[in-house]
Amino acid sequence: MVESRKKSLIKTISWRLIATFITIGLFYMFTGDIIFSGEVGIIVNIVKTVAYYLHERLWAKTKI
Repeated sequence: MVESRKKSLIKTISWRLIATFITIGLFYMFTGDIIFSGEVGIIVNIVKTVAYYLHERLWAKTKI
């Protein structure tokens, strides 16, 4: 069954929220700078959100 765009989008957002907090936490552990960690976490995860969504949509169209 083909996954809907809405479901792919919701899955993408929920996973990226989790991943954003992990990224921010890791950067904070290494730098001790919460502002820098937050900026990096947000920028990196915006890019990854778009990439993941496109990846999900491509997989949804494959017939493997």
